[in-house]
Amino acid sequence: MLSVSNLSIQFGKRVLFDEVNVTFTQGNCYGIIGANGAGKSTFLKVVSGQQDSTSGHVHLEPGKRMSILEQNHNAYDADTVLDTVLKGNKVLYKIKNEIDALYADYTDENAEKIGELQVQFEEMNGWNADSEAAALLSNLGIKEDSHYSLMSDMDPKLKVRILLAQALFGNPDVLIMDEPTNDLDYETINWLENFLADYENTVIVVSHDRHFLDAVCTHIADIDFGKINLYSGNYTFWYESSQLAARQRAQQNKKAEEKAKELQEFISRFSANVAKSKQATSRKKMLDKLNVAEIKPSSRRYPAIIFEREREAGDQILNIENLSATSEDGDLLFKDVNLNLAKGDKVALISRDARATTAFYQIVNGNKKADSGVFQWGVTTLQSYLPADNSDFFNENISLVDWLRQWAKTEEEREEVYVRGFLGKMLFSGEEALKKSTVLSGGEKVRCMLSRMMMLRANVLMLDEPTNHLDLESITAFNNSLKNFKGTVLLTTHDHEFAQTVANRVVEITPNGIIDRYLSFDEYMNDKAIKEQRDKMYS
Repeated sequence: MLSVSNLSIQFGKRVLFDEVNVTFTQGNCYGIIGANGAGKSTFLKVVSGQQDSTSGHVHLEPGKRMSILEQNHNAYDADTVLDTVLKGNKVLYKIKNEIDALYADYTDENAEKIGELQVQFEEMNGWNADSEAAALLSNLGIKEDSHYSLMSDMDPKLKVRILLAQALFGNPDVLIMDEPTNDLDYETINWLENFLADYENTVIVVSHDRHFLDAVCTHIADIDFGKINLYSGNYTFWYESSQLAARQRAQQNKKAEEKAKELQEFISRFSANVAKSKQATSRKKMLDKLNVAEIKPSSRRYPAIIFEREREAGDQILNIENLSATSEDGDLLFKDVNLNLAKGDKVALISRDARATTAFYQIVNGNKKADSGVFQWGVTTLQSYLPADNSDFFNENISLVDWLRQWAKTEEEREEVYVRGFLGKMLFSGEEALKKSTVLSGGEKVRCMLSRMMMLRANVLMLDEPTNHLDLESITAFNNSLKNFKGTVLLTTHDHEFAQTVANRVVEITPNGIIDRYLSFDEYMNDKAIKEQRDKMYS
């Protein structure tokens, strides 16, 4: 279907890919993974023809059509929403316009040309194009009364969904998507997961959303050491098998039969957890021939995120009464929030309006005044907050060692070796710890904020979109640390896996009060009665 032969990409002296050979076949979904800077997005650009390689070539089977998720959200501002989707199939859209133009200037001479074009149009199912495009838009939450609006008039978050509909339109033979879940809500992501799980053509996707990769991928394409290695199975299967491979390589003295038993137990565990039929078929093929020795050691580094508590909190954590807040524009964000957090609660705090959850965190951290209501923290609590926007923390042009020192409580904690210990756990070792705080990337800033949180040793953690800018390795390590944390957690995230594996309680804040349930995230989102209640509370 789509093959890459002897592909090499080099920028100056830096070699990104070296003689890569890989084939993507029909009916499979390939998740492209790799450390930050490994070349995931560059690879997609080369495969889709948006960027040239240094050498080698990409071959798409003749007669097949490729579709790419558009990254420029303003590229179609002059078009209507429906036309934007139809442009996903360029050939079909061109024929449609040619027919319309010929009819507008109809003569006996162009009648024959119109007939020829209409035959092509019918063969491409063109007569149903408008209805199919409209159905895609509706499934993605774009209401029918917006279908003929100009893209320039659409909300930026809705533009993301429209461009997703464009990529999906017309059943492309090869679908390429770079971070398709960005700015999508849970319901839309769930719809996309189900759509792709049943998709019969080839999908190649880059995503930091592990739940999404697990739900849709039949294969993982791992970029490491300038090569791409294909593995059957989803992301979790790849991750667990790579961890098993690393453990077994470290156990040089372990007997072969013991390693074989460990491998068989691993295979049995994953065989019992296959959910999707496409994945089941692919996974079975992998299990039949799995050899851990064939899995290559990774160059990835995982940060050591360990949240320790200075003291254990008492039973009273946070009590909130009748809290309400509006936005700077005067929009009601939430009202009548009555909430009592208890010891051991790990809460997924959600809302359909991201401004509401951020305002909530700002209020309970004393950074914003509520319109009404009160809150009180338990006397034994110590809070640590990771905001969605951390830019105010990085205004001083100082080294990371001096940056982290700002939160030291004792002279011992101010010692450079002590501070470097926390930075080192977050992969800022050696000269990296002397970088200036004003030149950090988004991911580096979040890792610094995590160093700060670990240093504070709080017993209550508040996290507003904590996975933003992080790579898969940091996200995985972060997720595991929160599962093991013994204190209280308030968590708002678009990372499904985070919400599902960390939270034991879901609190949804709305303009008309809250919904509060001791359920897992999946149980909450899949409960029909709760869904009806949610819809009413936002209306």
